[in-house]
Amino acid sequence: MPLFVKGNLGRHLSNRHPGYDKNGDFATTPVVQPVTVAKKPQALVKMPHVELDHFNWLLIRWLTLASLPTSTLEEQWLRNSFKFLNQSVQIWSGEKFRAVLCEVYKSMKEDVRLIMEQVSSKVSITLDFWTSYEQILYMSVTCQWIDANWSFQKVLLDICHIPSPSEGTEIHYVLSKVIRLYNIDTRIISCTHDNSSNALHACHKLKGNLDSQKVAPFCYIPCAARALNTIIDDGLKTTKSVILKIREFVMAMNLSSEISEDFIEFTSAYEEGNWKFPLDASTRWSGNYQMLNVAHKASKSMETIIRKYEEQIDSGLLLNSAEKNVVHIMHKYLEPFYKTINNMCTNGVLTVGLVIFFMDHISEMILTCKNSRQNSDWLKSAAEDMATKAQNYCDQVCNVFTYMTAILDPRIKVELMPENLNLESYLEEARNHFMNNYSTSYFASITSTYTAQEMDDGGSASFAEEIARKKRRASMNSATDELTQYLSEPPAPIHTDVLEWWKVNSTRYPRLSLMARDFLSVQSTAASPEDIFCSKGEEIDRQRFSIPFENTQTLLCIKSWMLGGIKVKHKLTEIDYERLMELAASSATDSSSRSSEKKQK
Repeated sequence: MPLFVKGNLGRHLSNRHPGYDKNGDFATTPVVQPVTVAKKPQALVKMPHVELDHFNWLLIRWLTLASLPTSTLEEQWLRNSFKFLNQSVQIWSGEKFRAVLCEVYKSMKEDVRLIMEQVSSKVSITLDFWTSYEQILYMSVTCQWIDANWSFQKVLLDICHIPSPSEGTEIHYVLSKVIRLYNIDTRIISCTHDNSSNALHACHKLKGNLDSQKVAPFCYIPCAARALNTIIDDGLKTTKSVILKIREFVMAMNLSSEISEDFIEFTSAYEEGNWKFPLDASTRWSGNYQMLNVAHKASKSMETIIRKYEEQIDSGLLLNSAEKNVVHIMHKYLEPFYKTINNMCTNGVLTVGLVIFFMDHISEMILTCKNSRQNSDWLKSAAEDMATKAQNYCDQVCNVFTYMTAILDPRIKVELMPENLNLESYLEEARNHFMNNYSTSYFASITSTYTAQEMDDGGSASFAEEIARKKRRASMNSATDELTQYLSEPPAPIHTDVLEWWKVNSTRYPRLSLMARDFLSVQSTAASPEDIFCSKGEEIDRQRFSIPFENTQTLLCIKSWMLGGIKVKHKLTEIDYERLMELAASSATDSSSRSSEKKQK
């Protein structure tokens, strides 16, 4: 049945797109263009069919970067809109979009595999989990390492569906497949998990498997950011109802430019700080602390706004004196947490050593609050719960592996190590590990150059071996001196760029720097601290939650690889999006020029 359009839109379609309201193919009427001599002759650019295909590739980029399911493009009115812009456009079916995405995923995954083949140092992996609206559990596996130029590198290996019942055994099975696929089982040094019991069980099984191969030491640690987030959540329990009231007030201001402008004027008049809208009203830590910040610093302005706009803002959002007191106490208590989290979110390379230093400081603050006689009972009770969570994290990271990782951070070394981790036995184990795995690596090539004939010749081979033994002993003494010398020097300032420090000092510590390059790749968090603590994480959660099973792996993997600089490929063909945009811009310019020429005539 033909679609008849009335009004301005109908006239536009009739004039610019004749035949729009007819059934069948779009009818075109050739138009004779007069020749002009005033301008340099220019060939008219016709849009070939392949450029219409380019449009579908641009849609694929839009889908992946926006994390939208392929079903989005099956919505009829979206297709009608594209037809309105260009009647000739042919949009792929949803099935073809899915098929193309699968091919792109396979091609890019192969490129990731080739990248991992070139990595010579140890690597670490991180695990993140989420459940979709279909109640399906997914796991992302990301790999990190430090390259020969002392630059931090990371790449998503895969996003995997964890089959039911989605417990530790299933997680371990899927994770092992990913590790085998990328052939990193002999190079993997650590795994940072999301603190869940199932992930912990899977990592325990993985350690058993890797230890049985006796290739290299392996350790798994909990995510520091998630641990700190649960610690803070315990502290905020008593203020939850107050924060909800403040959040409702802030959301009302974010929705109305009139109210927000009035708020800015009142805060300026009352000298209650400077505020930039929209305010963060997320349920993440950043939003929760912002709520306390508003009520603590701008209480007069908040009360004035609520009274002025009583028809739009419920008067029940006014805070009573007890609630205001709770806000002031909690804001003061959590301010050091805010500073710590801000440091974690903005630090370029958040090493295990630095995080342990931060968490030790957090634990001390919690214990001080818990043991203070001046604090209210409700605050001391909250501090008790927080202390339990903090101790649980400390117990999990208190081992020789994290000790070695921490001392190789030149900002931490032994001086800033927490007391419960700074054990003489750990230092001795670290020294032994260094001697056994890094101090003699330089001479491995010397012994391997002996031929069978030389070994049979007792005279020359024995003499050569004796020289090699002497050199090894000298090397081991030199290596020991490297570690001793490194630890004897004072720690570098906290603001020091750790990787740059090792890059500059690798000539001073040629063997120790190899160990540092491996151990500093160990991740302190399973996900970006910003994703866990800030509003950005809410958007990521919403996107991941709403993607259907058929698109989750392909869309999210391609998006991550694309943002990481890996070229988009379909089978063996690279999709050059910059070139596609140049063609689109050129086509638009030519079209505009022709339209301008017509008007002039």
